[in-house]
Order: sequence, then structure tokens, then C-alpha cells
Amino acid sequence: MLAVDTNVVIRYLVKDDDVQSKRAREIVESGPVFIPATVVLECNWVLRSLYGFSHTEVMRALRAFCGAQGISVGDAAAVDLAFRLAELGLDFADALHLAQAQSCEAFVTFDKRLAKRANGFDGVVVRLG
Repeated sequence: MLAVDTNVVIRYLVKDDDVQSKRAREIVESGPVFIPATVVLECNWVLRSLYGFSHTEVMRALRAFCGAQGISVGDAAAVDLAFRLAELGLDFADALHLAQAQSCEAFVTFDKRLAKRANGFDGVVVRLG
């Protein structure tokens, strides 16, 4: 199994460099491939910030990629929960933070907007610090 970096996933998804995109496709399709949760998070940021994907487009692309045959995602349950929370309106980074903190008593933040929006989603307790 190969673990791949954000740039491999991005080349695979956006196909903006012929040589690297072809190589990314070969790597991914030769499988199995491991995608760390941090790579999923970074892909979200890159697709939105650098490529102008909408929130919906990013969620659709990353869900499809992470669910493809031969793809194994690090902390898959948390990433899946983060996708669901993000689809309910949370920022994906915040959603992943919350998803990975599920076994904790609470997630403490100074972000009032996050605390207001996140409380009650899948049992996540968010508390203002």
C-alpha cells in the first residue's frame, strides 16, 4: 500500500498538469492507496482556496475519491463524520476537528460561531473556553 500526499490527490482530481495527472492516476489506480485524514483536510483547503471549488463541489469530489475502490482513509470514521457535519453547514476543518474529538468530554473553542452551529450534531459537545 502506498500513502499519497495532497498534491497527488489534487492532480488526480483536477487534471491540471498532464504529466503529473497521468502519474497520479497510475498511482491511485494501481492501488491500494492510503490517504491520511490530514491529506483530506489539506485537499479541502487547496480545492477551495487555490482552485475555487465551491463547498458542495469539494465535498462531492472528496467523498467520491475517498469512497473509491482501493482507497483507504486514515481515521475513516472521523472523516466520514466530518463529511456529514460539513454537509450540514460546518466548515470541513472544524468538522474534522470535532469528529476526531468524539471520545472527549467536550471540544473547547473561543469560536462563538462554531460553538453555536456545532452543538447537537451527532452528540458533539462544543464549549466556549
